[in-house]
Amino acid sequence: MVRPYAVKWLKGKRKRGAASGAAAAEDAEEEHDEQVEVVEEQEVEEKKRRGEELAAAAAASVPDDRRGTEEGPLEALPGLPIVATQDRRPKQGVIFILERASLRVGRVGKKEHILSADDDANYLKNKGENPAEFRPDIVHQAMLAILDSPLNKAGRLQALYVKTDDGELIDVKPYVRLPRTFKRFCGLMYQLKTQKSIHATGKREKLFRMIKNPVTKHLPVNSRKIGFSYSSEKLVRLQDYIPAVGDDVTLVFVVGAMAHGKIDSDYTDDLISVSNYPLSAACCISRICNVLEQRWNIL
Repeated sequence: MVRPYAVKWLKGKRKRGAASGAAAAEDAEEEHDEQVEVVEEQEVEEKKRRGEELAAAAAASVPDDRRGTEEGPLEALPGLPIVATQDRRPKQGVIFILERASLRVGRVGKKEHILSADDDANYLKNKGENPAEFRPDIVHQAMLAILDSPLNKAGRLQALYVKTDDGELIDVKPYVRLPRTFKRFCGLMYQLKTQKSIHATGKREKLFRMIKNPVTKHLPVNSRKIGFSYSSEKLVRLQDYIPAVGDDVTLVFVVGAMAHGKIDSDYTDDLISVSNYPLSAACCISRICNVLEQRWNIL
């Protein structure tokens, strides 16, 4: 049986309508894609224009002597504005080592304490010791000169080490507040010698601690160790000597904390004298700090 012509015509009409609808949908989709591409190109151009405006504003705010390098002027990448970054390079610092500090413990009567020439002269003479060699007041004054200096308060003191005359090595944190009176200082040092470390109040951080020798094990690799001695034949002006060393090394100053004698200069790179007259440890340290403070504009 053959289907009527009207049925065939209706079926063909439906097929033609479906085909024309698909073509129209495809045309609409292509038109939409073209519109999206145009919008994206406009957005890219807008971002590029904004980036160029911000780069021009940043270049205008930079001084003339900093607008370029040896390779040429600074250039901004398309669409990426130049943002001024803060210089976070670590500042140059110094390290102090106090040599031959007298912090020996002795029992006088029923009490142990740090021996000193003022309080224990008779005891030391009876033991056959020279009282002039027991001067813990020298290391107290030297440490105060370092820790109270503007150089330390400006954050330029990297480390402070104290080498005692009985072979022990003490690490002192730069931000510690040392006792002002000599008696309290001796009590603190006795506590350190017996307990090997002193913690901050209410914290576990060690402000003073005994560490292992040698001291060179705790120094930076790129450091210049400078010893000070009145007996040295190399008399220099610190104002000229320190700039000549350069800024690419860490300065390590080795100062004697004893009344008489010379420091251990086996590990020092240079041994100099800074005066025609013998200076106390505190006076020598004050000279060093003053020169560094002027060099680094620390007021």
